[in-house]
Amino acid sequence: MATDKQTAANRINAQKSTGPRSAAGKMKSALNARKHGFAGNAFTVVRLEELDEIYQLRQDSLDLYRPVNSQELFAVERIAACQLSMIRASRLEAGLFTTCLDQALDPEGEPIHLMSPELAGDGDIEITRVQNRNFVLAEGFHRATQQPHTWALFLRYQAQAERLHRRAIQEFDRLRALRPEFDKEETEEIPNEPISPSQPESNQPDPVPETNPIGGRTPPSARDPLVAPPRAIATPTPQSPPVSPRPIDPDAFRSIMGRPTLPNDPQIVRPGE
Repeated sequence: MATDKQTAANRINAQKSTGPRSAAGKMKSALNARKHGFAGNAFTVVRLEELDEIYQLRQDSLDLYRPVNSQELFAVERIAACQLSMIRASRLEAGLFTTCLDQALDPEGEPIHLMSPELAGDGDIEITRVQNRNFVLAEGFHRATQQPHTWALFLRYQAQAERLHRRAIQEFDRLRALRPEFDKEETEEIPNEPISPSQPESNQPDPVPETNPIGGRTPPSARDPLVAPPRAIATPTPQSPPVSPRPIDPDAFRSIMGRPTLPNDPQIVRPGE
């Protein structure tokens, strides 16, 4: 188990080295553990192509295009493989013409079909060895084209190799155009920062809230915001003494109503009368 000093030293070292920060740096570091099946023995023809040939094409493409992520690297490897296909098509073309030349020669090495006297002449012109070989090659090509599928398939393979090479370059150009977007996303990301050490929890009890400086007791609502303040006690208002009803004067009531005194009206006798 690491001691406290070792843990503190590791944290200090982590603050000094936080890894790549840019998008290109992070993409390059992501290729450190990349495993792929790009090997020379998987792409070369036995006894025809050297194992280092595909590696040289790959290295030349890497030096030229300089990929910065795994997708661009895959596109560059496709470019190298397509270049090898075009080289192979050229070799196949040379082999086909060699076959044509071989079919136009007899076992002694002499042409099976000689030039016509009109073309060769009677010695008035000089026909070189190269010209004779060209004639024999054309004769062999004519014999080979009697089988129509051979050269048609070769031309199709040659065109396909060139087309795939162009597509691989276009795919790399498309991926390279996305680099500014990756850089923009990198600026919006949070930079890599070391994790701050966790603070140990304090074992001290919570401090007691201060009392009311005036001298009174602190209400519960001041100590705890979740406690509702107590309701105020209503002070009873003083009531005035009851007022006794005043006696009604029948004579005044009758005079107000405009009614004369009748025999059945009650008579009020006041003290002292």
